[in-house]
Parts: sequence; C-alpha cells; structure tokens
Amino acid sequence: MDADTKHRMSEIVSTDPDLMHGTPCFRGTRVPVRLLLDDLKSGYTVEQFLEGCPTVSREQVERYLELVQDLVTECDES
Repeated sequence: MDADTKHRMSEIVSTDPDLMHGTPCFRGTRVPVRLLLDDLKSGYTVEQFLEGCPTVSREQVERYLELVQDLVTECDES
C-alpha cells in the first residue's frame, strides 16, 4: 500500500485498541467498516446501512468504497 493510500485510509478509518477492541471503525464512530461490507453482501443498500448507522456519513461510505475499489484494482494490476 503506497503512502497516498495509507493517508486516505487514515482519514476514513481509525483503529484504537481501547475502542471496539481495535476493530477498524469509521473515523469518529464506533461503527466497524466491516459492517458496511457485510450489509452490502447481505443485500442491504447504502441507504439502509446509513439509516442503521446514523453516526456514519454518506461521504465516509463513498470514500471508503472508492478506496476499497482502488485497492482491488491495485492488487489486480500487480
């Protein structure tokens, strides 16, 4: 992962051993980023995720999904 990607990740995701046992969460929330992926995998929409997790912003979700897409593309190009 390059420096730009790490910076983007740190703006969106935080990991704190004292918060949710160190589970990566959307920055400023107690919502694990994994929950978004699990919900999408289960057929939920982004809207439904946001309704259930009001502390997460649409911008955070969109930026996270863009980052994940970029990471997958980066792996595919390797």
